[in-house]
Amino acid sequence: MFNKVILVGNLTKDIELRYTPGGAAIAKCGIATSRKWKDQSGQQKEETLFIDFTVWGRSAEVVNQYLHKGSKVLLEGRLTLEQWTDQSGQKRSRHTITVENFKMLDGRQDQASQPPQQPTTQSAPAQQPPETNIDIDDEIPF
Repeated sequence: MFNKVILVGNLTKDIELRYTPGGAAIAKCGIATSRKWKDQSGQQKEETLFIDFTVWGRSAEVVNQYLHKGSKVLLEGRLTLEQWTDQSGQKRSRHTITVENFKMLDGRQDQASQPPQQPTTQSAPAQQPPETNIDIDDEIPF
């Protein structure tokens, strides 16, 4: 099977950066993306989606350093199902994006506060959460 997601949008909040006990960086945030279309009567419609995402390793530190609420970004990754039990004992779940690559789409608006060689594209590191270290070549039937 093929699991790939590409989104372009704006960050809904500042990046939340944390570290695992093993020292791996984890960045979590949300992205807002929208589409516009005309309905059958010709009226302009717009739909906005809010999607949470996670970035791992050095890429997490880079997004935390250079992106902030409102930053325009292209995310490439895979759909992930998060499952947990809430405080009342109910099983909960939601889909999020695990980012594998990203590209910063904002121009340099504040040259003084940014280093001269700001990275614009970053690939996720080889280190991923344990449940995602899957060799997809074993699953491809050709």
